[in-house]
Amino acid sequence: MTELEPRRISDRTSRRRFMAATGTLGGAAALAACGGATGGGGGQSDSGDLVGVGNNGQAGTGRSGDGADQLFIAGFQWGPPTNFNTFAGAPAWPASSNVAQYVYETLLRFHIVSGELLPGLAASHEITGNESISLTLQEGITWHDGSEFTVDDVLYTFELGKIDPGLGIASFWTEVDEMTAEGSTINISLNTERKNVGAVLAQLAQQFIVPKAVFEKAAEETGNKVASWETDEAIGTGPFTLELADQTQVILARNEDYWGEDFYGALPAMTKIIHPIFKSNEDGNLKFQNGELDVMQQFVPQISKMWDSGKPVGTYLQEEPYFVPGSMPMFLMNTTKPGLDDAAVRKALAHAVDYASIAETAMSGYSSQVLASLVIPDGAEDQWIDRDKADSDGWTFDAAKAETLLQEAGYAKGDDGFYAKDGEKLGPWKLITPQGWTDWNAALEIVAKNFQAIGVDAATNFPQEAQTSTAIQNGDFDMACWYVAGTNPSTPWQRFSDVMSNVEMVDLGQTAYRNFGRWENAEVNDLLEVAAAAPDDASKKEAITALDDLYRVEVPAFPLMYRPDEFFEFNASNWSNWPTEDNDYAPPMFRGAGNEWIFQLKKIGA
Repeated sequence: MTELEPRRISDRTSRRRFMAATGTLGGAAALAACGGATGGGGGQSDSGDLVGVGNNGQAGTGRSGDGADQLFIAGFQWGPPTNFNTFAGAPAWPASSNVAQYVYETLLRFHIVSGELLPGLAASHEITGNESISLTLQEGITWHDGSEFTVDDVLYTFELGKIDPGLGIASFWTEVDEMTAEGSTINISLNTERKNVGAVLAQLAQQFIVPKAVFEKAAEETGNKVASWETDEAIGTGPFTLELADQTQVILARNEDYWGEDFYGALPAMTKIIHPIFKSNEDGNLKFQNGELDVMQQFVPQISKMWDSGKPVGTYLQEEPYFVPGSMPMFLMNTTKPGLDDAAVRKALAHAVDYASIAETAMSGYSSQVLASLVIPDGAEDQWIDRDKADSDGWTFDAAKAETLLQEAGYAKGDDGFYAKDGEKLGPWKLITPQGWTDWNAALEIVAKNFQAIGVDAATNFPQEAQTSTAIQNGDFDMACWYVAGTNPSTPWQRFSDVMSNVEMVDLGQTAYRNFGRWENAEVNDLLEVAAAAPDDASKKEAITALDDLYRVEVPAFPLMYRPDEFFEFNASNWSNWPTEDNDYAPPMFRGAGNEWIFQLKKIGA
């Protein structure tokens, strides 16, 4: 049922090929009204000359009625939308930050496969060493209300981080000393001490730009508490406007006056984007399988069964792991605990984990074999990893090796079958992650059994998300599966900082925002500073390698699996020309550079 040996993934050549290619890239009511989807039952046909269709080569015959010109999407909104303030704690889709650039847009657009930063609201950008970044805006941009988009809107968006320091954008000013404009050009002076180009580029690629006229009033109404402002409107620059939002669906209408028609070569292919609101993944998965949803972002166990049964369902990669890796769920260890304060124990635990079993059972085959590195391979970060060192100096699943390491470190099994040293037993330890995070729950069940098998006393416990988050931040845990930075313009540096930084270390009981395991080291901060300020790729590779070397020696945490940054799954019942590794004009994303595909889809049967 599961493979005991780490799989020799046959699609590595395939993934290498698509990376090389892309590296050269210059609610129910709505579904009922769509005119009858043909994707669910005998309506599929061979795709003929169509490209970007199901992984089985199948495509549907198209919808009839209004639904033929509409795109049905899911996986982003799970409750009635109540607030479209993009700075709110939990704004509704698509105003939620760094999701889909359909209403709001960013200055630059990140490509998760190639790592490129493509033009967005900014037509170009230039980086001067680790000192400054300049951007020149596109011409002719207008807001949805017809008013002119100007550099003042850009400056004010980032200035909100000073007006309301509680906003996430406030961190921009940790990395930036000054942001000014001259004509249509914006100049950014980096903090002269931190010189963290990647962190600034990440903000430029993720921060939605908002209209100054609207948010000045919001700041005034709320006494500069912008996150507290509530609104049912969303005025952006994007290719769609917000038409309707109720308890069953969110509907976006194509912006016929979109500034980007010339830039992208067309208006979006669809007249509306409709996001039905489902109560569960299962509801959405059924609609998706039947062709009533065109594309979605949610976990589907064993998605290959859909195309094996003849459905025109597809993913970017044609073979396992089907999705481009973009995040790294991390196994955290509280290094203030006896036993876990020993690097030899931590490395032994890393050897004890059956990663192939996690990939196959917890992740439905959606994860390639994890490496002993904090760099995510086979995507935008691949250039920064030293695979030879990860293999020679790291770890793989080897239970016998795990026990040997424990014994060499002076641990011996007691009568209860568990290892101990100087009267301190390894455990009992609780492995936590939020209840209902099914793939992470399943992964930790495997880890707990692996630990028990080598003589470490461990068991799972799955609290609610809020309780789990508080426990991890306060250091009130033994071990946990938790997230760190996914692939973006600031990684892998940001991930090393998340896992290893000793800057602003806080005591147990106080809220930490990085290094939740409280691992202490005298070298790491200097290494992080060097990596952040690296002025060129060669020096950055050297600095990242030095960090990875230290990471493999100390093992403050280790990855359990890779996950996609976003699950990008499509059903070619009504639309073809979806981005795939063989049709790679766009990455498998809903945001950043992934907005390209909304302009390029082809209506089937037109």
